[in-house]
Amino acid sequence: MELIPARESLEPFSLIGGPLHQLGRRLGLVRGTNTVALGLALGVGLWLVIIAIAAVQGLTDQLFDMSLVATHARLVLVIPLFFLCESWIGPRMTAFIATIARTGVLPPEEKPALDATVARTHRMVNSWWPEAVCLIAAIWLDVTGLRLQTFGESGGYDSARNALAFLVYLHVGLTLFRFLLFRGAWRLAVWTWFLWRVSRLDLNLIPGHPDRAGGLGPLESVHERFTPMVAAFSILESASVAESISKGTLAVNAAYSWLAIVLIVDVVLFIGPLLVFTDKLWAARTKGVGLYAGLAARYVREFEAKWTGDSSERLLGTADIQSLADLANVVNVVKGMRWITVGPRLLTMMMIAAVAPLAPLLLFQYPLTELAQKFFSKLIGL
Repeated sequence: MELIPARESLEPFSLIGGPLHQLGRRLGLVRGTNTVALGLALGVGLWLVIIAIAAVQGLTDQLFDMSLVATHARLVLVIPLFFLCESWIGPRMTAFIATIARTGVLPPEEKPALDATVARTHRMVNSWWPEAVCLIAAIWLDVTGLRLQTFGESGGYDSARNALAFLVYLHVGLTLFRFLLFRGAWRLAVWTWFLWRVSRLDLNLIPGHPDRAGGLGPLESVHERFTPMVAAFSILESASVAESISKGTLAVNAAYSWLAIVLIVDVVLFIGPLLVFTDKLWAARTKGVGLYAGLAARYVREFEAKWTGDSSERLLGTADIQSLADLANVVNVVKGMRWITVGPRLLTMMMIAAVAPLAPLLLFQYPLTELAQKFFSKLIGL
């Protein structure tokens, strides 16, 4: 049967949408898939308002106390990173869906099912109720005084901080942060659901594909774009731990245990969704190993029959030996097919994004001057 070429009308996939996105577009803060300006307006904009109020009240010194470092991290770094991740990953998701349709990983007869899944995903993303639920949950946490963490000095209400600048942060800043956190979690859940639906389609995975993922290699590059979110979580954890250490409510050595927790959470959130393809990848590998093993055995038998006997043909210049080597390489590719679309590049990027923001915590145990002294002592051999 003749293959039908990929339809140009395949609906493009995107997780960008919803009431907040529409509001940002009306305000001119969202252009296409770029929502960074909206994140800066929400996070840095609110931070500047709080700084201005604190300056008027003469509380600037208190606001920049070490026990409130997570206050600044949430607004100035974490919230903009949420939107940077959203803007960065959106086009790559669109390209991944188009690629599997164009390269034949998705058979033509499965395109209507993919279109239906994409359309349903868009309806979920653009619905008003998920963001309304996220906002209500964030407000409920503020009203009830519940906290999302058991450490950090700026994560909950302190009756001693009744100045307007602190109240704006506690009731507006934290509520905004929690709303965006819930919103991001919802979109990650939608993406995981979408990948699961795609994995249930009759995919044409190619065991000998050079990406060692049956043609799903571009999915790894999609998840590389989650690194701003990984960095945002690590920044938040690092700042919150720093607050508790500065107040003496958490030991410095306890920070190391948080590194392990951060890495585990990152793996579950940003690598775990890729496991939905494991069964298909394993089945494709098993099938491919059998097929290529049979092909290799047949080629080797014919090669031996031709060249190890009394052959009058000239060995020099023949392509048979090179073909045998090429076949061996293909068999090795099939045997090396991964059962999850995760490679060293993705793991390295996520490790750096997770660990780097936690590095400043070492300054509590090893002050900068002491570290510099040790460094130069080692350098000159003293």
